[in-house]
Amino acid sequence: MPVRRLLLSLLLMKPSDLERLAKEEYCYLTTVGRVTGKPHRIEIWFGMDGNSVYLLSGNQDASDWVKNLKKDPHIKVRIGKRTFPGRARIVIDDREDQGARHLLAAKYYNWHPGRRLNSWAHNALPIALDLDPN
Repeated sequence: MPVRRLLLSLLLMKPSDLERLAKEEYCYLTTVGRVTGKPHRIEIWFGMDGNSVYLLSGNQDASDWVKNLKKDPHIKVRIGKRTFPGRARIVIDDREDQGARHLLAAKYYNWHPGRRLNSWAHNALPIALDLDPN
């Protein structure tokens, strides 16, 4: 999808569209295989905040999909019937890290402020997928 079309698509999306996408149970992340160069797709839990999608890797950076995006951060993510190109990055900012953990723990484990995070949400590696390809 050309950059202009993606940006227009994101700008034309209403908040209700993003909220609907955020409620999907899974997203489908496609990375480029670091060895084969072929597309590698996984189904994974996610959280959305604006134009960023957050994932948690329970195997930290030992997961194939994390190794792939470390070599080539260009990704595609499908949520519902919408597919977006983007760039992946390991979250290093402390506030963003906590936000990602809380977002996914709330969605999948009914976490709320005042409760402790479960071990998955506490120990997993947070990954951001920025849907703006620039």
